[in-house]
Parts: sequence; structure tokens; C-alpha cells
Amino acid sequence: MSEKKDERRAFDKGAFYRTTRMLHAYLSAFAFIALIFFSVTGVLLNHPEWFENYKPHEVQTSVSLTKAEIDAAFRQKEPGRALAEAVGRKTSLPGAFSSEDIDGGQAIIRLDGPKGASDLIVDLEAGKADVRATKASFNSLTMDLHRGKNSGGPWRFLIDATAYIVLGLSILGYILFFSLRFRLKTSLVLTGVSLALLVGLIIWFVP
Repeated sequence: MSEKKDERRAFDKGAFYRTTRMLHAYLSAFAFIALIFFSVTGVLLNHPEWFENYKPHEVQTSVSLTKAEIDAAFRQKEPGRALAEAVGRKTSLPGAFSSEDIDGGQAIIRLDGPKGASDLIVDLEAGKADVRATKASFNSLTMDLHRGKNSGGPWRFLIDATAYIVLGLSILGYILFFSLRFRLKTSLVLTGVSLALLVGLIIWFVP
């Protein structure tokens, strides 16, 4: 029994809460910026009608590909991607490779991303690529970044990292509740009410 009591005394509750507050402060430095970004873009995403009159800026152009460039592309595992890269060296192509449809002497290639989209129609025999590039507006850019749509691995990693950091921040915040006993009861009541409202909205008001 005495050993167990010694182990309990060995736990420094004050040091534990100080470390928790330190971690909470450091994580907040990043989390607050990320929360502001995802909160603002979340509002924009929830109100697409605010931008329904916006017409995206389109640029149409044509470029020529040599037979050597086309042959080199078809030696690749993904010839559509290689063709898009060859065209991209000659004109600006917003977006990342999304799909290809190669049939006979024609290739239809789609590039898509938060910064915009590009549609390519390549005449493989004539060596001509017709390009329609659509640049994204600031609002569509921020909304696609919020959703992580076609945004690439590094940005998706940032979204995951933000979620884990905010989750950790929330858990640390609840731990800190236990260091403020005179506020603990109120905090737990507010937590229960918030949870009940969330579940109620899902059950009764979400179609």
C-alpha cells in the first residue's frame, strides 16, 4: 500500500498541467490561422449563390507538336499525361492531369485543379493541340482548397495535419478544464448541450 501511495505522490499534477498549457499554446499558434482559413472558406462553400453571376475567364489557343514529341509521349506509360506536359511547355495550362481519352488519331485530355482547368484536343496526325484554359477565381480557388479537390498530396497532407492538430488542441483544452475546478461543471454542461444540439440537428433537421 505504501508503494502505491508513493507512486501517486510522484505524479506532479502541477507540472502535468503546465506542460499541457504549453502544448496548447504552441499548437494554437498554427491552429488559429488554419481555423480562420477553413472557417472563411467554409462560409463561402456554404453560400455558392453569392457568386452565381461569376463567369470564369477562358483562354483559347492552339500549339503545334512535332512528330518526335508525339512519339515520345506514346512511349510513356500514360501518353495523355505526357502529351499534356509537352503542350504545357509551350503554353500555360492550369490544373493537374485528370483524365485522357485517346481514340484513333485524336486525344482528349482534361486537367483540373484549384487554380483552374484545361481541356486539350490533340490531333495526333496533324500535330495540333487546341487548348481551352479556364482560370479559377479567388473564390473558387479558396473553396477548392477548403475541400482539397484536386489539390495535390502536400495540400491534402496539410488538411489532415490541421485536423489532427485541432483534435489535439481540443483534447488538451478538455484536460485543462480539470485544472479549473470552479469552471469544470459549467464547461461539462456546455459540452453536453453542444453535443445534444449537434445530434438533434442531424436527426431532426438534416434531410
